[in-house]
Amino acid sequence: MVIDKVALTLAVIGALNWGSIGLFGFDLVAFLCGGQMGTVSRVIYTLVGLAGVWCITMLFRETEPIEGDAHA
Repeated sequence: MVIDKVALTLAVIGALNWGSIGLFGFDLVAFLCGGQMGTVSRVIYTLVGLAGVWCITMLFRETEPIEGDAHA
């Protein structure tokens, strides 16, 4: 699903941003978008948070076997 890939991409972006905060004390999103309380930054933080919630649902989904998959 496309939404799964978008959510996963946003979650990875969020994880990389948190990694840069933890390692270097540098918030890349805030730097690029006008500070932590800037409107664009807050929208990005919200989208990353929603993507994280969506990714939680991916953990509990049953996967359908792919046709022709020898392991199924």
